[in-house]
Amino acid sequence: MNLNTLYSFFMLDSYYSPYDFQTPATPIAEGIIRFHHDLMILLTFICFFVLWMLMRTAQLHIYPDKKDLVLTRGAYSFTYFKHQGMLLEIVWTLAPAFILMFIAIPSFALLYSTSTFCSPELTLKCIGHQWYWSYEITDAPADSEELFKEKRFDSYMLTENKAKNSEFPRNLCVDKLICLPSQVYIRLLIISDDVLHCWTVPAFGVKVDACPGRLNAVNMIIQREGIFYGQCSEICGVNHAFMPIGVVALTNLDYFTTRL
Repeated sequence: MNLNTLYSFFMLDSYYSPYDFQTPATPIAEGIIRFHHDLMILLTFICFFVLWMLMRTAQLHIYPDKKDLVLTRGAYSFTYFKHQGMLLEIVWTLAPAFILMFIAIPSFALLYSTSTFCSPELTLKCIGHQWYWSYEITDAPADSEELFKEKRFDSYMLTENKAKNSEFPRNLCVDKLICLPSQVYIRLLIISDDVLHCWTVPAFGVKVDACPGRLNAVNMIIQREGIFYGQCSEICGVNHAFMPIGVVALTNLDYFTTRL
């Protein structure tokens, strides 16, 4: 299966809106997006509440003696607190602490899920170079020399002339896609050969630093087929913007019968 065939097969799945998140393909990415949406609701309430408090404070400061101000009666009146209001001091100290504790619960759950150990069915080693990625898929027997060589390859960004086709996303399409099976536990090992890089695919919810001399690991499971793009997210030099990542997820049958 060549590159043109894959892009035509997953043509609709290759596009995403630049104004929204990419469609998630892993449980971790789904959790991150849901957490973001829930957090935005809370932040919107906090922003409007703080804005109202600032306007109310400025109003009382500018007109200290005016009795018919808007929102000065009932539960919305803070004129009686003044500077000696100990209850108000306690409330606005404890309330942010409880809000942070409430936010921390799903945040720590997501962080824990990215580092949870599982027995992987496939291991992908990603090696960052200036400025391209090398990959090793280590699910072949160690004594299978010829097959093992086919699973070690470099991935470069396509040149401007080769990527002129509208189906090829500019500065994201690579000459060799990483072929991975869906519905399979995959372990990613990320390391760098020279400087700091960062292996990032937003649809997977994966963003792992590639450090020289340090092997970082993360587990994931791809839930659907498609072509997914990412880029190096670490400022690694003059060609940092031209270090893309391309992954194609296939069913188990397609994966084990068709290799790039």
